[in-house]
Amino acid sequence: MKNIKVRYFAAYREETGVGFETITTGANSPAELFAECATKHEGLQSYSAALVAINDEMSDWNAALSEGDEVLFFPPVAGG
Repeated sequence: MKNIKVRYFAAYREETGVGFETITTGANSPAELFAECATKHEGLQSYSAALVAINDEMSDWNAALSEGDEVLFFPPVAGG
């Protein structure tokens, strides 16, 4: 288990009702962490078009997570 700070932006922040939270998790990747957060916050849906960053650097959804990381979730942006 590791402690990860999760930050939500834009629509994700609105859907969760929080800007950030610290989670103790066994997730090994941002994809696993997002799925865990989605069970806690019903408003979080698929991350397929979303972006993720680890420690302020854009990252891959399958990147490895480490103790103390900060994971940032950015919802898909609609263009028009």
